[in-house]
This record gives sequence, structure tokens and C-alpha cells, in this order.
Amino acid sequence: MKVIFNVDVRGQGKKGEMKEVSDGYARNYLLPRKLASEATADAVNAFKLREKAKAAQAAREKALAEENARRLEGVVVQIQARAGQGGRLFGAVTSQEISDALREQHGIEIEKNKIVQAEPIKQFGSFEVKARLGSEISGTINVLVTEKK
Repeated sequence: MKVIFNVDVRGQGKKGEMKEVSDGYARNYLLPRKLASEATADAVNAFKLREKAKAAQAAREKALAEENARRLEGVVVQIQARAGQGGRLFGAVTSQEISDALREQHGIEIEKNKIVQAEPIKQFGSFEVKARLGSEISGTINVLVTEKK
């Protein structure tokens, strides 16, 4: 019997996979526990539509990530911060501050969890911060930290 797995089943198949299993295993274990559904014509068509929709969504996300990476080139984000003696900042420049400044100054939307800082920014100067924009797509944000007046 052909089934479409609704969840990952160890040793049998992964979620969304269509596979041939024995009739008894399907009737007595997979179907009653809703681990899989029978691969009828309607279910197969719905499965294919969902797969197409997922592929289209992934393509849109990749295009958006590439667009953001292109827009980040040559962009400098200025952040003003307060410091004590010796030019050391009170605290550090956070990913949230970089995200907010990027949105305000250049209109580029990047979530704070996509900004990766190798080490915290705790002094004035110019820094390069990586941003994971999508699968295998990353960009560089140039951050300029200046003294708040």
C-alpha cells in the first residue's frame, strides 16, 4: 500500500515522503496513529501542490536574500554610543541596535537573529559584521560606532 508520511517514522520514511509499505503495517500501525495517510489520487495531488508551493516560497525567500545582500554592499550603518574613560563603551553594540539602525538609515529589513557578531563591539571604530540572509547567502554590514554627543 502506498502511503504519504505525516511525520518522520524511524526506519520507514520522513515527513512528506510517499512510500510503499506492507498493507498490514499501514492498516494496523501507521493509519490508526495518523503517522501516515493513504496515497489516494486526491492526497497525491494535494501533496504535489504543497510541494510546488514550498518550492515557490523557497525561491521567493532566496531572491529576497540575494536582493538584501546586494543592497548591503557599500552600506555603512552609523551607531552612536556612550563611552567611559579610554573609549570603552558602556555595554556593547547589540544585534538589535544594528538591525534597528539598518532599518532607519537605509530601509533594509534584517532580523536581529540573522546578524552574527564574532565578538561584541565594545569600542569606537569601524567593524564588519556578517549577516546570514538565507541558505548559503550571507552579506557584510559595515558598522561605524561613534561617540554620542
